[in-house]
Amino acid sequence: MIPARRSSVPRTGLTRAVAWITGLVLAFALVPAAVQPSAARADNPIVQHVYTADPAPLVHDGRVYLYTGHDEDGSTYFTMKDWRVWSSADMVNWTDHGSPLSLATFSWASADAWAGQAVQRGGRFYWYVPVKNRATGRMAIGVAVADSPTGPFRDALGRPLVENGEIDPSVFIDDNGQAYLYWGNPNLWYVKLNADMTSYSGSPTRIPLTTAGFGTRTGDPNRPTLYEEGPWVYKRNGLYYLVFAAKCCSEFIAYSTAPGPTGPWTYRGTVMPTQGSSFTNHPGIVDFKGNSYFFYHNGALPGGGGYTRSVAVERFSYNADGTIPTITMTNTGAPQAGTLNPYVRQEAETIAWGSGIETEPAAEGGMNVGWIENGDHLKVKGVAFGSGASSFAARVASGSSGGTVELRLGSPNGTVVGRCGVPGTGGWQTWTTVNCPVSGATGTQDLYLRFTGGSGYLLNINWWQFTAGTALTAPR
Repeated sequence: MIPARRSSVPRTGLTRAVAWITGLVLAFALVPAAVQPSAARADNPIVQHVYTADPAPLVHDGRVYLYTGHDEDGSTYFTMKDWRVWSSADMVNWTDHGSPLSLATFSWASADAWAGQAVQRGGRFYWYVPVKNRATGRMAIGVAVADSPTGPFRDALGRPLVENGEIDPSVFIDDNGQAYLYWGNPNLWYVKLNADMTSYSGSPTRIPLTTAGFGTRTGDPNRPTLYEEGPWVYKRNGLYYLVFAAKCCSEFIAYSTAPGPTGPWTYRGTVMPTQGSSFTNHPGIVDFKGNSYFFYHNGALPGGGGYTRSVAVERFSYNADGTIPTITMTNTGAPQAGTLNPYVRQEAETIAWGSGIETEPAAEGGMNVGWIENGDHLKVKGVAFGSGASSFAARVASGSSGGTVELRLGSPNGTVVGRCGVPGTGGWQTWTTVNCPVSGATGTQDLYLRFTGGSGYLLNINWWQFTAGTALTAPR
C-alpha cells in the first residue's frame, strides 16, 4: 500500500493542471517553427510545482538565490505560512531548497508570511520579513539569520525589529557599509541599520510621498502618488533606484531615482505595465554574469490569480542614460546563462520545468523529487554532454514496485538515450543508486527525465549524474 503523503499542492491541483498545459505545449510542438507559439518554449514561471510570490533575488558565490513567499494552494486571500528558497547558476534551471523559514520560526508571529528580502553581511544572511504580531494584531518586521543562504534561519531577536503596522521590507547596504531598511504600505519608511543588522539607530523616518518623487495618482484623494507597496532599493553607477508596486489595483511596477539613499526622489516612470492575471506585482532586480534581470510575479500557472501567484524573470538592459526600459511579461523567460554540467552530481530538484512532480525534504539531506506517477517528467535545460555520455546514475527510492526513468532529448517524447529501471526499495526514503548505459547523448541538449510504470506513485529521485564516454549498449 502506498502511504498517504502530503504536499503543499494536491496532486489533483496545480501539478496535474501543469501536466495538462504541458500536453498542450507538446501538441503545439507539431506546428511548423515559423508559426510555433512561444508557449512551446515556456520557461516562465520559473517554478511550477508550488505557487510563489514576492521575489527577492540575491547574488552570492556565483549563484542567484531567490527568496519568495508561498501562496497556499486554492487561496482566496494572501494565505501564506512560510517562505521558500531557490537558486540557479544559469537563470533557467532552479534548485528547490525547500522552506528554511516559516511563521513557526517567530514565536511571537500569528499569521501572514508576506514579502521579505534577504541580504548577506559578514558571512551571515539576514532575512527581513513582515508578519502579524500576535500580541498587538499589527504587522511587524522580523529578522531571521542563518550561516548559509539556504538556511536554516532562526529568529535573530525573539521579537519584532520594528513595528508600525506596515509591510514589505527591502534591505540595502551602501558602498560605505551603511545599511538601510525600507518598508511601507500606505507610507514609505526607512531606518539606518546598525552593523549587527538586527538593530537600528534613531527612529523610523517617513519618506515624503510627493508627486514629483513618486508620480501622480488620480481618483484617490487619500493617496495622491503612485507609490503603493513593495519597495526594492539598490544602487547603480552612483545612482539610487527605488522600484515599487504602483497604483493598486491592478498594480504596475514603477520606479524613482535619487542622488542619495534617502532621497530626494524623482519619479522616472513605468518598468512593467499592468498585465497578467494577478492584481498585485512585486519587483526584484539584480545583475548576474554581466546581465541585468527583473523578477516579478503573475498568475500565469493553472489555477493562478491574485492569491495564487507565480514568480517569473526577464533579462533586460538599461538604457544608455541609466533609465530602465519598459519590460513585458513573457512565458519564454530569460535566456540560459551558460550550460549545465551533467558529469557532476545534479540535484533532481534542479529543474527548468516540471510536470506532475512535487518536492519534499529528503532523509539523506536536501530535497528530493517525489509524488511521481506514470508520464510525469522533469526538464533540465542546456545540458552540455560534449562528445558523449556512456552511463547514467540516479539516487532513487520507492515504497511501491518502482518504475523506469527514461532519458530523452529535446522533449518528453524525444529521442531516448537511456532507460534506468528503479526497483522497489521498501520505503519512500529508503535510497539506492541505479545505473544504466547511455547512447546518443552528445552536444548541448535539453534533457527530459520521463517517468514510466504502473499506476499510483512510482518512485522518488534525489540526484543524478552522467559519466562521460561511449556507451557499449544502446538503450532499447
